[in-house]
Amino acid sequence: MDFDYHSMRAFADSWALLALTLFFLGVLAWVLRPGAKRAADDAASIPFSED
Repeated sequence: MDFDYHSMRAFADSWALLALTLFFLGVLAWVLRPGAKRAADDAASIPFSED
């Protein structure tokens, strides 16, 4: 299999861009999901909690 510049460029312009866009949208949906603020606040307060 010979990977030259043009074939790698075509792949990056199409499928890799699509994959990275879907990954970004998934991370964005994860951060903006309902209940994310409460979960982040709970995780942020862990170092200050005592047993």
